Amino acid sequence: MATTLIIPGLHNSGPDHWQSWFEAHVPGSVRVIQRDWRDANLPDWASRVRREINRIPGKLFIAAHSFGVLAAVQAAQDHSDRIGGALLVAPADPERFNVADYLPQQPLVFNSVVVGSTNDPWMRHDRAAHWADTWGSDFVSLGAAGHINADSGFGPWPEGLALLLRLRRQHAANLDRVTPLTTIRAQPTVLRPAARTTRIAAAI
Repeated sequence: MATTLIIPGLHNSGPDHWQSWFEAHVPGSVRVIQRDWRDANLPDWASRVRREINRIPGKLFIAAHSFGVLAAVQAAQDHSDRIGGALLVAPADPERFNVADYLPQQPLVFNSVVVGSTNDPWMRHDRAAHWADTWGSDFVSLGAAGHINADSGFGPWPEGLALLLRLRRQHAANLDRVTPLTTIRAQPTVLRPAARTTRIAAAI
C-alpha cells in the first residue's frame, strides 16, 4: 500500500481541516511534523519532508497545503523517483518568504495538481497559475475559496480527495500527466452516508 504524506502549512492543520480529514480517511497516511510550526524556515521544513521520504519505503503521494507545498516541492525534487503524485493546495507565495529561488524552476517529473483560489490571501490567483505552469502541474481553480482551509469551510472535502485518487489512478496506469481538469465547486460537500466514506477508503 502506498503512503500519503500529509504536509501542513504554518501552525499545522487542526482537526477541522481537510488535511486532518484526509489523514482519517486515507489508509497509510503519515503527517509530516515540523520542529517549529511558527517558523517559516524552508530548509528546515523541507528536511523534515526528506526525512519522512527516506524513512518510509515504497511509493509516496503528497497532499500539501500552503507553506507545506513549498517544503514538499523542494524536498520531492530530490526524491522524484519515489513520488507517485502530488496534490498541492493553496500554495503560499514564495516571494513573501524570499524563497522562490530555492524552488524548482522546471516541470516536476511526477504528476501534480495545484489547487488555487481567486481570493487566497497567501497567493494571488495568477501567481498560483504561474507556479502550476512552472511545475508542469494541472491547475484547478476553486473560485472564491479563501485559503482553502478550515476557516473557509474546507473540512470534509471529497472533491479534493477525488483529485488525490485521480493522481493515484494515473500513476497506476503509468500515464505521463493527469488529464486536464475543469474547475470544481468551491464549497466542500459534507459526507453524510457512512457507506460513501467506506467506498472511498476501499478505493484507495
